[in-house]
Amino acid sequence: MNTPTNESGAAVVLRDVHKSFGAHKVLAGVNLEAQRGQVTAIIGRSGSGKSTALRCIDRLETVDSGEITVCGRRVDDPHVDLKALRLDVGIVFQSYNLFPHLNIEENIMLAPRAAKGLDKAAARELAHSVLAKVGLREKATAYPEQLSGGQQQRVAIARSLAMQPKVMLFDEVTSALDPELTGEVLKVIEELAAGGMTMVMVTHEMAFARRVADQVVFMNAGRVWEQGSADILTNPTTPELKQFVQSEL
Repeated sequence: MNTPTNESGAAVVLRDVHKSFGAHKVLAGVNLEAQRGQVTAIIGRSGSGKSTALRCIDRLETVDSGEITVCGRRVDDPHVDLKALRLDVGIVFQSYNLFPHLNIEENIMLAPRAAKGLDKAAARELAHSVLAKVGLREKATAYPEQLSGGQQQRVAIARSLAMQPKVMLFDEVTSALDPELTGEVLKVIEELAAGGMTMVMVTHEMAFARRVADQVVFMNAGRVWEQGSADILTNPTTPELKQFVQSEL
């Protein structure tokens, strides 16, 4: 296992990261740090590169050039231990990706048993523990189709928590939910933040970013255009962020 290569307390570091899909340049030199125990919210218009940047952090996409370090591991290294990386990093998408033929506790037990070798009893106990964290312990034996979209998304979060990651990534996890269900999912994320979980989240929820994020990163044209505390949403220094914030009101 690698030891951290940076001394700034950053759990995630991107240095001059470039990524293209064919002739389309998606990331054009991204520089970003996400500190341990803090929440980093990445905002920006559709097509600004924010979701691609997030997927590169977990090596779901490979970069063309630049460096990415996550929990001390060089993710851009072609020989990086992906299994070890994904034990450190949990990711939750806007689609829940739950197995419909398994009940909720079975969905959560699957990865800890396969990746960590937990026996059935220990995995079930862990499943119930993380379900309690997202307020769904009583749904352990229900099936995904019996749950609302918000409940399914909370199960997806619990499934990631069961792997006890050091960093959690969230990619627009509320974009498919109506406002009431969005609120219940954001409440879970806010509670994780209060507990000191390191999180990087791509979000369009400006009010939530203002309230919870330690750092807000505005991406535009494949670059980090402006970053700082949540105050940048009230007092943007670039015309691009000012226009973006106004369009989101």
